[in-house]
Amino acid sequence: MYEIPYHKEELSQYSFLITGGAGFIGSNLVEYLLKYKAKKVRVLDNFSTGSRENIQPFLENPAFELLEGDIRNMEDCRQAIAGIDYVSHQAALGSVPRSINDPITSNEVNISGFLNMLVAARDAGVKRLVYAASSSTYGDHPGLPKVEELIGNPLSPYAVTKYVNELYANVFSRTYDFHAVGLRYFNVFGPRQNPRGPYAAVIPLFIEAAIKQQAPVINGDGETSRDFTFVENAVQANIKALLAADIRKSEIVNIAAGQRTTLNELWQHICRIAGIDISPVYQAERKGDVKHSLANIGKAGELLGYKPAFTVLNGLDIAMEWYRRHTVV
Repeated sequence: MYEIPYHKEELSQYSFLITGGAGFIGSNLVEYLLKYKAKKVRVLDNFSTGSRENIQPFLENPAFELLEGDIRNMEDCRQAIAGIDYVSHQAALGSVPRSINDPITSNEVNISGFLNMLVAARDAGVKRLVYAASSSTYGDHPGLPKVEELIGNPLSPYAVTKYVNELYANVFSRTYDFHAVGLRYFNVFGPRQNPRGPYAAVIPLFIEAAIKQQAPVINGDGETSRDFTFVENAVQANIKALLAADIRKSEIVNIAAGQRTTLNELWQHICRIAGIDISPVYQAERKGDVKHSLANIGKAGELLGYKPAFTVLNGLDIAMEWYRRHTVV
């Protein structure tokens, strides 16, 4: 992937820290930065959800560094950020159901860990911190498409943690003149996303079911819709946000494809790609889930020059090919 460079600067003069760099989005960022010859790409990860397999291809690269540590530990954060120009903060405990089952750990990682990174980045004088925000912040606001300024009440502990991140980033901008950029991801999917475990996302679950020719489980009637976003679009947004020259305050932008797909439509697309015809199994809706989601990506375009390079269908083709190589049937 990453045949399109999303930067104009020469990356060989810059050092980058990717927290959660062994995770799904983080490892894709590492791949991009190493491909385009960043001076240094350091990963901080505790492997609670990340995978050593995701970073295995990078271990022999002299520009790559791995620091096994935890963002809940301030000393780990300070060690990871030493000598770094730019930080992409991807480390978090994702999943609405996980946060409902264990709100305390989600709070510790997503809020306390985030605050540690903000403080460490501020104290180290890094040029920019970009962090993974979430579309879950829109909560129960009914408007479509979602625009950054209009949010509702959070529907899960996870959504609360992601909203608090935005509040802290705004306060740091006003109080310390430290300007972080939050990327509100909308259902990112693609290579390296784990299809296994109790909190796996819907697309890797659907693709693995298709490869194994099994019926997937859909929560609700299947008419729940999402703005599914291929991971390379998220990588583009991170690179452009990290290197944007004219950001003078804390900013929040939607990162999505700008198109809505229902779960029923998603399964139909995957069936066509896989050459199968299997009906899904429907069960009760999950607590904390938003019924519909669609992003207005105009602000990201204006502020960052973001323009999604991949549609849902483009991304599903690439993801299916990757999972076919990596899934044991």
